Amino acid sequence: MFKVQSSKLEVQSSKLEVQSSKLIEIENLSAGYDGKQVLHDINLTVYQDDYLGIIGPNGGGKTTLMRLILGLMKPTEGRIRYYKDGQEVKEIRMGYLPQYNSLDKQFPISVYEVVLSGLSKSLFSRYTKTQHQQVLDCLERMQLMEFKDRHIAALSGGQLQRVLLARAIVSKPDVVILDEPNTYIDRRFQKQMYEMLEQINKECAIIIVSHDIAEVLNNVKHIACVNHHLHYH
Repeated sequence: MFKVQSSKLEVQSSKLEVQSSKLIEIENLSAGYDGKQVLHDINLTVYQDDYLGIIGPNGGGKTTLMRLILGLMKPTEGRIRYYKDGQEVKEIRMGYLPQYNSLDKQFPISVYEVVLSGLSKSLFSRYTKTQHQQVLDCLERMQLMEFKDRHIAALSGGQLQRVLLARAIVSKPDVVILDEPNTYIDRRFQKQMYEMLEQINKECAIIIVSHDIAEVLNNVKHIACVNHHLHYH
């Protein structure tokens, strides 16, 4: 049985604290919806080079915690602080790969255009030459160049997941958040995805939510178990 110890959730290694400054600080956070309290008194610090795995039972609050970090919902108590180069800031760049994507496969959009949309809130925005080059670089990195002009309806589940991961990282975020990224992929691509994430982690922090404890333990640096409260290891 997997067991973690409860703590004040600060990284214990002094070596890590010297090498990496904090990126996200969660203090005494509680949250819920529809009159139901889901998270209670959460404390957690995520560092700039962190690779944090979040596990826990269904309904325990994992996705709620991700939505709070992303600013998609507000806590009932406590607060979340963001940092850049050791200084508190209002926001940081965040890439997000949700558990269930909302892309309409019948919508006439190519792989290139999906990744490009990661650079703006509007699909019809004007993009610079630099942004287009960012997309090409990202497609190359994610081994997607051969699919660049392909319609998304022609992709397999694993290929589409790779495209959505490319969209999440194309803006060069400070942290990438992935919610159950194994949902649509097979074992072969799962291994490839974790290899890609290992490389991505050299440039930004990663927070990954997963029910696959074995895979998470094999790949992340730290583990947080969320079941309404949070335990950190």
